[in-house]
Formats: sequence, C-alpha cells, structure tokens
Amino acid sequence: MFQCKYLCALSEHHIRDRKEATEPLRRVEEGRIHQQLDHLDRLDVSTFPQRFFVNEAFWRRADGPVFLYIGGEGPISESSVLAGHHVVMAEELGALLVALEHRFYGDSINPDGLKTENLSDLNSQQALADLAVFHQHISQKFNLSRRNTWISFGGSYAGALSAWFRGKVPAASGLRSSMTVYVQEDASSSPHLPLLPFALLRCSFVFLQFPHLVYAAVASSAPVRAKLDFSAYSRVVASSLANEAVGGSGKCLAAVREAFAAAQVLMGGNASRVAADFGCCQMPKNLEDQMELMQNLADIVTGTVQYNEAGGLMSINELCVVMTNTSEAMAEETRPYNRLVKLAHIYRSSSEEPCLDVSHEKTVTALMDTAVYLGRTAERQWTYQTCNEFGFYQTCEEASCPFSGLVTLRSQTELCRMLFGISQHSLPERVAFTNTYYGGDDAHTHRVLYVNGGVDPWKELSVVRRRAEGGREAQTVFIEDTAHCADMMSQRATDRRSLRAARQEIEEHVVGWLKMAAQEIMV
Repeated sequence: MFQCKYLCALSEHHIRDRKEATEPLRRVEEGRIHQQLDHLDRLDVSTFPQRFFVNEAFWRRADGPVFLYIGGEGPISESSVLAGHHVVMAEELGALLVALEHRFYGDSINPDGLKTENLSDLNSQQALADLAVFHQHISQKFNLSRRNTWISFGGSYAGALSAWFRGKVPAASGLRSSMTVYVQEDASSSPHLPLLPFALLRCSFVFLQFPHLVYAAVASSAPVRAKLDFSAYSRVVASSLANEAVGGSGKCLAAVREAFAAAQVLMGGNASRVAADFGCCQMPKNLEDQMELMQNLADIVTGTVQYNEAGGLMSINELCVVMTNTSEAMAEETRPYNRLVKLAHIYRSSSEEPCLDVSHEKTVTALMDTAVYLGRTAERQWTYQTCNEFGFYQTCEEASCPFSGLVTLRSQTELCRMLFGISQHSLPERVAFTNTYYGGDDAHTHRVLYVNGGVDPWKELSVVRRRAEGGREAQTVFIEDTAHCADMMSQRATDRRSLRAARQEIEEHVVGWLKMAAQEIMV
C-alpha cells in the first residue's frame, strides 16, 4: 500500500470547486514547452514535453501580476488555473494565471522516463530550473515587463518548491560562476531560438538560484526540511485524534490504539480471521503482507487526519464517532477491533475495489512497472524522490505511535534498493544533502509566506514560527484547527472561522507585496 507520502494532489482534490465558471474556462490554454532533461549539462540536448496551463480571463494586461501555480507529485489539469484561493485572488487583483506540471508526472514525461536509468533527471533541483525556463517562456509569450509582478503558489511538496524558488544561498558559502540554463520553445517549429542564460551559484556543488524571478511566494503546508525517519507524523496524528477542538477525544485515540494492537495480536495467531474480517483479497502469507495490511488500515486514519474537513470521506469527528459510539446501533460492535473493521468496510465500500489487496509482492511489481500510460499512478516517481532526496518515511517504531510496529524504517527503505538500486546506507547522506542544499527549516528565503494547519502532520517539517530570515522576520500563518493545504481551497460555507481569517491574512500579504513591487519600480 502506498503510504500517505502523497502530500497533496491539489489540482484535482483541493481546487476543483470553481470549475463551473464558463468564461474563465473558455480562456484556458493548454500548452507544452520542450524542457531540457538535464539543465546542468549543455552537451546533453535531450528534452521532454512539459505541460502547462494559462488563464487570461482576469488579467489586467498592462501591469497585472502573474500568479504561478506550481505542480507537485501528480498531474495537473485546467483546474489549477480555474479554482482555488489563488484564483479568487487573481480575479480580484487582475492576475494572469499560469500553472506548470512537475517533470515526470502527468503528461510531462517521455515514454521511457520511468526506467530506472532515466530517473536521475527527476529531482527538485531540475524542477526549479524548469520553473525558471517556464518563467522566461511566459515572459516572452506575453511580452511581460517588470510591471508584471510574479508570485508563486504551491502546496505540500509543491509548497516547498515555491519557497525554494525564492531561496538564495548566501554569497559567503561559495563563489559565483556563470553556468547556463536554456530553453527551446518548440524543438520542431523553432529550432533556432536563442539560448536564455540564468545565473547559477557554485559551492562544492551547483546551486540553482532564482530568487529574482518571483517577487514573493506562498508555501502552504510545505515540508522544507527533509527527514529520513518521519516518526513525528504519527505523533501528530495521535494528538489530533485526541484533540477535542476538531472532534477528537482521548477515548478515540485509546480506541484506535487498542484496535491496532488487537489486530496485530490476532494476526499472529489467526491471520485467516483477520483477512476475512477486513475483506482482504488474499490471506497475508508473510510478514511483508502483514505489514501491507496494517499500513492499509493506518492509511485510513492518517488520511482522515491529514485532510480533515478538506474533502475526504470522513472527518476526525466522524471517524471518532465510529470508533467510540455507544448507541444501540453499535451495541454489537463494542470492541475497538470490531469498530476498526467497520471503519475499514466504510472506506472500502466507497471505492471500486471488491477486496483489500494486501500482497506486498503485487505492490513491488506495480512499482517496478516502467510503462507510461494514461491514468497510471505516480507512486514509482514519488517513491524514487523519497529515496533520492527526502525520506519522509512515516514509521511506527515509537511507543507514542497508535498503529502497528510492523511499519519500520527498514521495511520501507528496503524498496529503495529493490526498485532503484539505492542503498539503504546511502539514505541519511542523501537526506542531509537536501537539507544542506536548501537550508532545511532555516532556509535562506525572503518574502515567503509559510502557511500551516495545526492538525496537519506535515507542519513538523515546515516553518511554523516567526524567526529571523536573513536579518528579517519570517512570515508565517498558523491555522490552529485546520489540516493539510486547506487554505488553498476556495471558501466554503462550512469553513472554520480560523480558516477564513487565514485566507484574509494571505490576501493581505499578497496585496502588500504587489504594492511594494510597484513602489520599487517607481524608485
């Protein structure tokens, strides 16, 4: 089972709510830009087609700003420029809306892109260079000037990219060098386009540095600190289940903990009973299959917490009702284990799957599939990025974790070796490199607004407190009782007051940035 490493599929799950607007829809353009596979190697001219969307419906051409929506670990669609809080602000402020799909996700991939030898071109550094080239493409296409101020938006992993795009490595850490990132708009129709240079910074390795391209950035639920063993994820889930302000309780957390403990004990002596109870497609035949089952069950709870009140099947309150309800209708299911069985059936009935597949062998086989086809999931790509750059492994080896202790760091990182030949021993160094490269949660960023929710486990890897930011105070918005990327959605009648206030605060920051940019141009 693919764990809740998928941070958010925002373009489809979070911002679909305003797609009915007909006039903006008519003004949406879908296009492709031919991006270099390796921006750091001028001799390698290999390219891939990268998808983007543009919406001019609200744009005030002369001096209207540009709002860049950054795609993350999944496909984007026209919804990226049609719906969401950034679109609401674009309508109010006369902005041009543009969105770029992340390399190797969605349609932005070559037919052989998922082969292991080709995945080396899939990383966040190359993705930032893609954004720089796309910036130049849009600037030329629409004849933009300094008067058209760019602001970037992103959620989750894409939120980190939004912050990093504004990042700047201190000059003291290395010497400037002149390297080149270049773009060709359409290799077939415009083979003689000029190369477009961008400044890079070199230390002991190459730093891609583009803070001048966007004036400011909003980074929602952005895990800017890579973490190999992300055990804190489960700790936050546990505290959220006990949080009465969002519908949890101590009784709910205790029931969840007891249910998982009972399931693991029962599986050790009567695996066939457990398989029947949870509607498994096959009986767990080994420890890996047992881990697969327990991770499936944990995902129900963690997914509910991560996306609480943000469009998931259940809220924390509704989950806790199932786990603790003492009404007559639940009288036959008094034991927490039976409540967990009921919860699993509720979730499975909402899907098209006839049974719960717990075969670890099948999971590995699916992840090893390198075929590129319409509608395939992005699990292979994101698994590679977690192995190569980020970690983010949500383990359950601490006593505070309410789920199964079968989900260990070793069991999850074993996939890195099996799928990509990445040694488990190399993972700490890879994660450390990422934090050295970007600065972790002490990144050298300016005019970046970090937005986080108190219920969201990913806040642990983001910037949640105001702190010194290159001599300035970091800008943060913390929403005590909301979840992952909730601020990115358009306003709904059911939104909490704190979420509405947070969106207003985000708007004030954006308006302030645009005023500052206009004043700087006049000087």
